[in-house]
Amino acid sequence: MQRAEPKKNWVLTTEAFDRLLTWLDEGRASNGERYLEMRRRLVAYFYRKNCSTPDELADETLNRVARRLTEQAIDQDENPAKYCYIVARFVFLEYLRGSQKNELALNELRNPQRGVVIAGNDENALKEHMLGCLEKCLDALEPLNREIIVRYYLGEERSKIENRHALAESLGLTTNALAIRACRIRDKLESCVENCIDE
Repeated sequence: MQRAEPKKNWVLTTEAFDRLLTWLDEGRASNGERYLEMRRRLVAYFYRKNCSTPDELADETLNRVARRLTEQAIDQDENPAKYCYIVARFVFLEYLRGSQKNELALNELRNPQRGVVIAGNDENALKEHMLGCLEKCLDALEPLNREIIVRYYLGEERSKIENRHALAESLGLTTNALAIRACRIRDKLESCVENCIDE
């Protein structure tokens, strides 16, 4: 059996996103409403689990489902909501493992400029460092990409959806195309922040 391409190397394409939309619609065109509803339900699922980044975890879940569809590893008769929740459980377990690693890292993290260990109870220093990295990486983005990613995550729930529709319209994009573009910018930003933190 051939091994699947590593998740980190897989990029959500327009074709993969369209296939995901069609599968979620179960043959009835909903103009992306079924996708938005599934995403809202996944965000609520991760929120109930007390995850710090429910939006990002919902996006990761849907990206993985899209990837499985491109690999034709999902039975077309599979109930979309049920399958998405199965994938969400795995994403949640990985999130928990990552949280445990972060807790351990807090006690061992070194500040390279000072060569001192940041104490486990001094999370503010770590947060400041991470925020500094985020600002540095945002500044390194092209101005348009920086504006897109900031506006894409602006607001909560309904206002966030309305902001995204307005942003897509101002850019002359569909909301689906905007989601793909924002996903690519976010991946680039996350990679930059991770490298900055490790420096």
